[in-house]
Amino acid sequence: MAPEIRRSLVVHSRRLRRDPHAVLGALLDRLPPGTDPDAVTADLEERVAALLGKPAALFFPSGTMAQQTALRVHADRTNRRTFAAHPQCHLALWEESGYNAVHGLRHKAVGDPQRLLTTAELDEVREPVAALLLELPQREIGGVLPEWDDLVSQTRWARDRGAAAHMDGARLWEAQTYYEHPHAEIAALFDTVYVSLYKGLEGVRGAVLAGDRDTIDTASVWRKRLGGAIPDAWPLTATALIGLDELLPRMVEFRDHARAIAAAINADGYARTHPEVPQTPMFHVHLPVPKEAVTAAAERVLAETGVELPTHARAAADPSRCSIEITVGIVTLEFAPREVAELLRRLR
Repeated sequence: MAPEIRRSLVVHSRRLRRDPHAVLGALLDRLPPGTDPDAVTADLEERVAALLGKPAALFFPSGTMAQQTALRVHADRTNRRTFAAHPQCHLALWEESGYNAVHGLRHKAVGDPQRLLTTAELDEVREPVAALLLELPQREIGGVLPEWDDLVSQTRWARDRGAAAHMDGARLWEAQTYYEHPHAEIAALFDTVYVSLYKGLEGVRGAVLAGDRDTIDTASVWRKRLGGAIPDAWPLTATALIGLDELLPRMVEFRDHARAIAAAINADGYARTHPEVPQTPMFHVHLPVPKEAVTAAAERVLAETGVELPTHARAAADPSRCSIEITVGIVTLEFAPREVAELLRRLR
């Protein structure tokens, strides 16, 4: 039998995933008798479109499908099959090259894998691209973000070359806390924007793609072709609406707690964070131990204390070191900053 999780430092904790009664209770509170299920999804699409300042938005059952669809539409419009993106973008690492296997697209990796890409590096791209994909924040390198002027420059680079600018905004809700601009002003730099419904909003699953009406109409055709036009999306969209109401207004609180935790970790001296001061509620913790040791130690801590620590450590070039990801949300607010630093000392 798996150990009981009493508290968790993992934002998408197994404790939450294994408590369907809490989800169902929230849905019952949200949806009074007689609710039109189709209206729930339409409400979500309209709210996200308004938040992002886009004419239209479309629900997808997964972000993978939403992003591949956006890139396919841009590729068909430009008659180009290549998109430019960071070497460690989500599509390159976690989606089994679906963009190529399903749509015949090619990823042009731009920049240093361990750093944010720059406009100067984009200027070195010599082939025509259908789209530039920017992930905000860049999760795999610590949840870091380009400065506003760099973001403007890079999206302009795409437009100047007849390419679309597409945002992987799976964590846009968190990223907005760094920029002194509302969501719509950030989204205005991009032709299409994908947002996740289950990361920062902690919904059950799903995504929304937003853009101009013609793009979204074409995307709806691809959604049907890919099997994503599910008739009963309301359980997914209703939990996302709860997240928009209850969690989106707290993103600054989550970011500030992330900064307090990072400060305590760095002051402790055993581990260090990247970035030193988190730009969003997400950051990486670099530990002076091998990846395998962290996984084993986290399992021991859970068995002994009921506290769930991150187990999916990233190996480093130095095999004696690794890193883990911490994202602050509702469950991680339960931990005082100093307590987190002390818990991480047990990962050895």
